[in-house]
Amino acid sequence: MKWTKQIFIAIGILGVVCLSGFIVYNIAYGIGEAEGYDKGYSAGQKIGYSLGQQDGYDEGYATGKGEGYDLGEADGYEDGYAEGVEVGLGHGYTLRDPTYKEAVTFLRKDRTDRNKYVEDTYVCSHFARDACNNAEEEGLRCAFVELRFGEGGHSIIAFDTIDEGLLFFESQTDMRATPVIGKRWYKCLEPKPGYYYEKPSYDDTIMDILVIW
Repeated sequence: MKWTKQIFIAIGILGVVCLSGFIVYNIAYGIGEAEGYDKGYSAGQKIGYSLGQQDGYDEGYATGKGEGYDLGEADGYEDGYAEGVEVGLGHGYTLRDPTYKEAVTFLRKDRTDRNKYVEDTYVCSHFARDACNNAEEEGLRCAFVELRFGEGGHSIIAFDTIDEGLLFFESQTDMRATPVIGKRWYKCLEPKPGYYYEKPSYDDTIMDILVIW
């Protein structure tokens, strides 16, 4: 009986020890698990944040750059086109060189030659200016031409026709002319019914021809 009692006591003590160990194990496991989770979460969050931030930046940058480029290209094109038109032509349309027939047809329709010449107020340069402006309104490229004489000068117009080359016209009468340096201007005009240019009292010998487009 004595040994039996001792055996039961030993078994009881062992059970208490085992139970205590189990309890301690669970407590330690819980503490370790919590601490490990916190540390693992923290480390994982840092790594994930870093990678996610980089991927997000790359994707956002690529998307933003693409959309920004498209918007910039559109705005840049519109602003550049408007500026180019303003600086290059000064008009919102494109000018072209006419054929000989188109130039003559324009002059027949244009009414600049019917304007009245007024000394010191509306003279040859005004006739040439208005004829050029009217031609441009029709989309035709027209040159303002200055003829420099031995005494004074004169203004006419010209068209660089695509079939007959550069042609000159007297904007006051629409008469065709062929100015030549060293030749008197009144001799450079082609005959036209109803018009006659007599020899002027001043020296109208052409010293220079300045064509302004």
